[in-house]
Amino acid sequence: MELKGIHHLSALTANAAKNVEFYTEVMGMRLVKKTVNQDDVSVYHLFYGDERGNPGTELTFFEIPMAAPNHRGASSISGTSLRVKNDEALDYWKKRFEAYDVEHEDIRVRAGRNTLAFEDFEGQRLILVSDETNTGVTGGVPWEEAPVPQEYGIIGLGPIYLTVRDPDPTAQILMKVMGFRRKENADYTTDDGEALVFETGEGGTGAEVHIVKTPDLPFERQGRGGVHHVAFRVDDEEELKKWITHINDTRLPNSGFVERYYFRSLYFREPNGILFELATDGPGFDTDEDLAHLGESLALPPYLEPQREQIEAKLKPLDTKRS
Repeated sequence: MELKGIHHLSALTANAAKNVEFYTEVMGMRLVKKTVNQDDVSVYHLFYGDERGNPGTELTFFEIPMAAPNHRGASSISGTSLRVKNDEALDYWKKRFEAYDVEHEDIRVRAGRNTLAFEDFEGQRLILVSDETNTGVTGGVPWEEAPVPQEYGIIGLGPIYLTVRDPDPTAQILMKVMGFRRKENADYTTDDGEALVFETGEGGTGAEVHIVKTPDLPFERQGRGGVHHVAFRVDDEEELKKWITHINDTRLPNSGFVERYYFRSLYFREPNGILFELATDGPGFDTDEDLAHLGESLALPPYLEPQREQIEAKLKPLDTKRS
């Protein structure tokens, strides 16, 4: 068994309409699924990705309309990377952020790669990372109908940053339970502290976790602009069931098998309290919608379809149809 890389990352927003506007119109990602949080069907769950929402390209958001701002701190997913093809793309994005008044830093090197850190309208911390020298997991294909030129579009999720007081318990779970390996000669120093680099599968930008050590930082209080969990890629349902047995053998408390319709999942928290998910590569987002019209209507898995009328009554209408 081997995890293939990052599958998706799920964050929190208090405003679904502005979220859609930012990630589709400014960031040029495709809204591949407009659905609900299956654990709380009164709120939206929005999925953005490449042309078809391939595994490894999915950035998702739960809408919690009254959520307080995220209070940054330890035991958190503190940074989400988005991959672009090359260094030239970073220059394009820096100019685009200036044009759209997006809060951003200068282009700088992180872990040997050129990067561009920025924040969305709720303070969500994001980092564009160049795939100029990437030799690992292949990226996706940006949607050709996006407002961003395809050659500069986002091709997937990059390294995920975890901020913890003590990195050792998290590192042990990554290596001894999840099969990650330390990346040789890759550790580096950030503005916040020392960062340890781990990779899985084919490695590269789409398969890395960076643990940042911050011994004196208060714990995070999660809110809008924060991250809920990160998911890692499992090939299929058969392999997921092997992972469930494996996780149970380690005596880590976990969710067991969870049916999400578009993929199948297992959830557990590592010792520092960060929520991890293992998710299958399929069936995919075109299971219940035509590929040409992904994300245009409210999609519900079959087991929620009988509740459609009640679910829609509680949701604020969100117009995502293209003219």
